[in-house]
Amino acid sequence: MTIWVARAGRYGERENQALDEGRCFIGWGEIEDLTQFSSKEEIQERIEQADPEIKTKTAFNHAGQLFNFANSLQVGDLFALPLKSRPAIALGHVAGPYEYLPDNPDGARHSRKIKWIGEPIPRSKFDQDLLYSFGSALTVFRVEKNNAEKRVKAILAGRSSKIPVSTEKSAEIDTTPSESESLDIAEIAKQQISDHIGRKFKGHRMEELVAEVLKAQGYEVQVNKRKGADGGADILAGRGPMGFDEPRLCVQVKSSDDATGSKDYDELKGVMQKFGAKHGLFVSWGGFKSTVIEEARRDFFNIRLWNSDDLVAAIQGDYETLPKELRAEIPLQQIWVMMDDE
Repeated sequence: MTIWVARAGRYGERENQALDEGRCFIGWGEIEDLTQFSSKEEIQERIEQADPEIKTKTAFNHAGQLFNFANSLQVGDLFALPLKSRPAIALGHVAGPYEYLPDNPDGARHSRKIKWIGEPIPRSKFDQDLLYSFGSALTVFRVEKNNAEKRVKAILAGRSSKIPVSTEKSAEIDTTPSESESLDIAEIAKQQISDHIGRKFKGHRMEELVAEVLKAQGYEVQVNKRKGADGGADILAGRGPMGFDEPRLCVQVKSSDDATGSKDYDELKGVMQKFGAKHGLFVSWGGFKSTVIEEARRDFFNIRLWNSDDLVAAIQGDYETLPKELRAEIPLQQIWVMMDDE
């Protein structure tokens, strides 16, 4: 049983388009319509023509992914899109054959139709071995181990995805990476940090965490202790010795795994007017719906959005400046590893 996985850009730049249009997109914009190639070898030859400096092994790897995307995915197959913009995984079924869309921008020309199933599911609903399987460094791959398809279908049905205890060897969890699961170590590490923070700092604790990050960035902050008393400003922050200097921020914090919508975003804008703040920061652990992201583009000079990745990056950037007690709750160590140049 198989689940196909394809990523929507290194930084998730095509995620919203994929979810809005009911499609998945992969890169390799320099390679034309894949239906003209009858084998992986032909695709590899074209890749090497497009980039004479590419290593043979890397070209072979890329050719295999492109060939699978065009030929191996079957209509009805379960499909997963691990999101970068929020701690969630979008699930659906392959709904159509490969299509080449030449009028699309680079990075969105190779496409398949996907029938998405409801809203993306928070990562917290998936067992760690499944998350590791979804953490491959590849762009297109399939997950077959540990009865993955049956377990993901159980999650879709609202049941547990855990493998039942059994004396049968087939029921044991296989943690050995397969060839298609060459792990993205940096991504796995980021996910582990994110999962830890998401569990440990729910509710008001997330506001306290954001407040400490802003302090580390040089802000004077005031955390709202009386919910509902001020119309929604979870944190007020300003520069200068007493917080009187610009930029002065109204900060809204949502610790839920669910994506934040326009209603909450509009409330933040109203609170900014109430407090006379020109700038706002919206921190949503579960990320933001596409409508909010579009609106925030128009408010670029007034409002910033932080999802879980942004907050984790802010914590890492100012980690040594955070209080010792907080660092004890989020114990991190920086290490250097060799990057895979493929």
